[in-house]
Amino acid sequence: MKRRGLLLLAAFAWSGCIRAPEIVMVDRATALEEQASGSFKSVEQRLARAGMSPTPVPLTPNQLEELGIQPTPLVENIGRTQADRVDELLRRHCVGEGRDGLLVDTRRQCQAGRLSSDDVALVERVNRARLHLWQWMRTVRPDLTEESVRRSWQQVHAKGVICGGWVESDDGTWGEKKC
Repeated sequence: MKRRGLLLLAAFAWSGCIRAPEIVMVDRATALEEQASGSFKSVEQRLARAGMSPTPVPLTPNQLEELGIQPTPLVENIGRTQADRVDELLRRHCVGEGRDGLLVDTRRQCQAGRLSSDDVALVERVNRARLHLWQWMRTVRPDLTEESVRRSWQQVHAKGVICGGWVESDDGTWGEKKC
C-alpha cells in the first residue's frame, strides 16, 4: 500500500506541472482573411453608387453628325474667319456660289455634316453684305444697272472661289470649281 500511496502522490505532483496549452478563440477574421474570402466592402459600395448615378452614353462621331452636331475639331480653330467658314461650306457642297452672285443653300448635296443654324445665319449675313456692296457700287457708278454691277462683281469674285467649291454654271447646273 505504500507503493500505491507513493504512486498517487506522484500522480498529484505531476498533474500540477503539466497543463494543456491555452487556446484562444477569435470570432473575427483578420484583414487578410477578409480579402481572401472576398469581402471588399468599399469596392462594393463604390460599385453600388456608380450603378445608381446616371451618366451620359458616349456617341461616335458618325452618330453625332447624323444628329446634326458638329464634332469638336482636334485642333482649335481660334484663327478661323467667316471667310474660312464659307470656304469650308463651299468645299462640303452645303452652300454654293450662285450665278447671281449670292450664296445659295444647297444642303441636299452636302457631303459631310449638316448645315447648322450658325451656318445659315452666316450665309444670310454674307448675302446681306453683298447686297449692300452692290448698292454702294451703284452710288459710285450710277450709270450702271444693278444687273451689270452684279455680273461684273461675280466674274471677278468667281476667280477667288476656293478650289473644289460648289458653284453654279451659266446653264444652271452645279459643279466643283476646277483649279
